[in-house]
Amino acid sequence: MSEQYGKTTLKNGVRVVTGPMSGVRSASLIFYYGVGSRYEQPRIAGVSHFLEHMLFKGTEKRPDPMTISQEIEGVGGILNAGTGRESTNYWCKVPSTHFELSFDVLSDILRNSVIDKKELDKERSVIFEEIRSINDSPEDLVHEVIDEVVWGESGVARSIAGSEETVANVDREAMIDYWRRNYRPDRLVIAAGGDISHQQVVELSEKFFGDLDCVGEPDEFEVTASDQSEARIRLLERETEQAHLCVAMPALPYTTERRYVQGTIEAVLSSGMSSRLFQEIREKRGLVYSVYGYFRPYEDCGQGVIYAGTDLDRVQETIGAIVEELRKLKDEPVPADELQRTKDLRKGRLLMGLEDSRSVASWVGSQELTYGEIKTPEEVMVKIEEVSVEDVQELSREIFRADRLNLALVGPYDDPAPFSELLRLP
Repeated sequence: MSEQYGKTTLKNGVRVVTGPMSGVRSASLIFYYGVGSRYEQPRIAGVSHFLEHMLFKGTEKRPDPMTISQEIEGVGGILNAGTGRESTNYWCKVPSTHFELSFDVLSDILRNSVIDKKELDKERSVIFEEIRSINDSPEDLVHEVIDEVVWGESGVARSIAGSEETVANVDREAMIDYWRRNYRPDRLVIAAGGDISHQQVVELSEKFFGDLDCVGEPDEFEVTASDQSEARIRLLERETEQAHLCVAMPALPYTTERRYVQGTIEAVLSSGMSSRLFQEIREKRGLVYSVYGYFRPYEDCGQGVIYAGTDLDRVQETIGAIVEELRKLKDEPVPADELQRTKDLRKGRLLMGLEDSRSVASWVGSQELTYGEIKTPEEVMVKIEEVSVEDVQELSREIFRADRLNLALVGPYDDPAPFSELLRLP
């Protein structure tokens, strides 16, 4: 590992990684746990996200949410968290003079939260409203639907928030059991960036987490494999002013070195106003206000998605235009000058994205959790630069196939037949 980053593993298995920075006055701290929504038992789907909420509700030392937030915000800091399908993170950014305070507060909520039953029931109602807000927003809902279309009943297809039915099943005992078994030292990465030293972070990690032990057996996710052999379409009939759609396909996991090729395809399609989707579908054809694409890789599988919101009468034209852009990548080599511009864009955004202490903490922590190693930006830029025209076309042919395309559409439509023909890639 490069000397610009530090890594130490505590005796109990907690990994501590750091990215010290000069010329900054802030320090960011992120706790990454290698567990998320796809690890959950179906009956209590949403418990990871629910737990993330509850860990901000009070400890013995800090008995309510206001006390927790005031301690950090009282010194100008920021405190938040996020739940994904394979990980959950809790983070804090403070002036570096208050770095130990961030450890004190975050370790307290992560290890000593009370999980009060009354607060649990109150927060359950808040999550119900969050779930309903997604269902009331076609632009958000279509992304939930496309996950189900691509992955069926697997854990990776489930909504991170769960459903009202499954969240209702999460009682205090089930939540504490999930918390204790899965927030374990061998699944914890402590990452810090900014005006800090590696030794300082190791000492604080030892102080606050050195005695953390494993309890019981952790949950594991079921391996997801795609067996798709024909196009799939799901229509969600709603009276909407716009049609909201996603075209998606299975793609590569993050465990392959070809992820750099996949990232380049994503950039060609959707990075910035010069990308193909924006230029062709919005600028030239005027079909949409919003169009973008992304790849979402997991440990064992991956997924590519293109979203568009369009006029109800132009939905077929929009789907056809999206599929045509996929066909071009598959059948026509990307011009060398376009590929080089895309590489330069990726490299430039990577570098500009690492000017903040939180982004550096995220850079080292997420890589350690995901890959078990930390590459420097320069090492990643070499990988990006190695991607060839042939690499892009070969992978495009592999993932953009007629028998692996999927469509989710929210709007006033009830007949899938007119859309079936549109998904036929030659």
